[in-house]
Amino acid sequence: MDQKLKTRVMAEWRGFLEVPAKPTRSRSVGKILEKLIPSLGLGERLDETAVLQAWHEIVGDFIANHSTPLRLKAGILYIQVFQPSVRYELDRTWKSQLLEKLQKKFGKRTIREIRF
Repeated sequence: MDQKLKTRVMAEWRGFLEVPAKPTRSRSVGKILEKLIPSLGLGERLDETAVLQAWHEIVGDFIANHSTPLRLKAGILYIQVFQPSVRYELDRTWKSQLLEKLQKKFGKRTIREIRF
């Protein structure tokens, strides 16, 4: 059936002409935030929070009990280590493995280096 004919028949049957609805300009909050967060420079801050929260899960109990992530700035994750012997072990032995795990989870652009 022709669209114009269908519209006229429906208007006669209802007794009035139905005005087509205007297209909506609404957008979801998620879509708006996706564009807004990078423009405000908050994307790196969200990455930092996710990395700090996942530290214990990624490194395990022993390392998590002897260290704490301080901040993530310009792709460098700064870790505070409580004992010099643990720091030495982390820096010399475990650094590349920890970096690999962190980069696998968060991406190479988010975490480029670890400093103890």
